[in-house]
Amino acid sequence: MTVTVVAILETDFKPEKALAKVMNDRLQNAARDLERVHLKSLFGRGFQSDDLIIYLSYNPKYKIRFRIVNDVPADIEYFVAECCGRLGYILWRANAIGVSKDGTND
Repeated sequence: MTVTVVAILETDFKPEKALAKVMNDRLQNAARDLERVHLKSLFGRGFQSDDLIIYLSYNPKYKIRFRIVNDVPADIEYFVAECCGRLGYILWRANAIGVSKDGTND
């Protein structure tokens, strides 16, 4: 299994420039640590073609949120949710990325 964690630096809100730099650095570090340290045990698990892609971003209250953006088995989804929960990250509850509310692609 290949694990990829992507820091989504653009948010729905615009923090001040100095704060945005600190927030973006923190988010990139969190993505790197989640991928290389906390989810390290998932590397090599399953078939070679299996991928796990996670997006990290901020919510308007400056909390880190996560979202698995591809289909993975339930045990992998649970493991990621447990790991992210221990790190204080919250589940990113929103429409699917690239899909509008009526279900059509943007």
